[in-house]
Amino acid sequence: MNTSMSDPDLSATHTDKTPPNYVFNRNKRSLTDLYKSDFDNFKEDMKQMMITLLDKHQEKLQDIKVTLNEIREVNQNIENSVAFLKAQNEDFKKKIDTLENQAKEDRKCIILLEDKIEELQKSQRKSNFEIKNVPKIKNETKENLLEFVTCLAKNLGSNMSATDVNDIYRIRGKKMDTLNTSIIVETNSTLRKTEMLKLCKEFNIKHKSKLCAKHLGLRTSEDTPIFVSEHLTLRGSRLYFLARDLAKSKGFTFCWTAYGKVYVRKTTTSPIINIINEAQIQQLLMAEN
Repeated sequence: MNTSMSDPDLSATHTDKTPPNYVFNRNKRSLTDLYKSDFDNFKEDMKQMMITLLDKHQEKLQDIKVTLNEIREVNQNIENSVAFLKAQNEDFKKKIDTLENQAKEDRKCIILLEDKIEELQKSQRKSNFEIKNVPKIKNETKENLLEFVTCLAKNLGSNMSATDVNDIYRIRGKKMDTLNTSIIVETNSTLRKTEMLKLCKEFNIKHKSKLCAKHLGLRTSEDTPIFVSEHLTLRGSRLYFLARDLAKSKGFTFCWTAYGKVYVRKTTTSPIINIINEAQIQQLLMAEN
């Protein structure tokens, strides 16, 4: 039961009964040959891919190279421009330095000329005095102004006469509607001017009622106060104005003018300070008491 039915003689030749065998044996490829073929195909595919990638990269590199050349050219132009601007800046700097030095020299020359003009104006005004806040009368003439001065001299007790006056005139106000402006009196002697200033100061000290328009002989606006002082230059007037503020703020007892110059003094025993310019006043204001 455990055996199968089979031909008892498998090795027997059945020449007469079995047809001829036309089946040929096939030569089978080995596994190694198969892997080699696949690997070769893979290598070829990779090779083609690499060639394609290299071609693309080469194109990109060529584009980058062109761009870099353009950037290099632009940078070169920028460097040339910067070098040009630097050279130009150096030229401008030299010119500016030259102009600044020239401006300093010009400024020194201007200050020197201003000082000379200031001294010249002081010299021209050394015999003059100024009567401030004088009311103006209708159809006023120089004769009227001369009468004002002689009347003032008489009230002060001075023997000054019309012959002591070389010229007299009224200054125009800064505003057109200003009526009470100053009168400039040019005397023929600094002594005469000094005498008038001294008498005016003494009068205001001795009398409770200070100098006013009635002492000029005016019958209108008689109580208008008048002020007699030296005829200062514009710079002198400015310095005198600032010096008075300095005296108030820093407690200076004395502030006065003499021959066009401005002076301040702390006390009777303190040194006299000649105010020369505004910078000096600023230094005195910043100084400790």
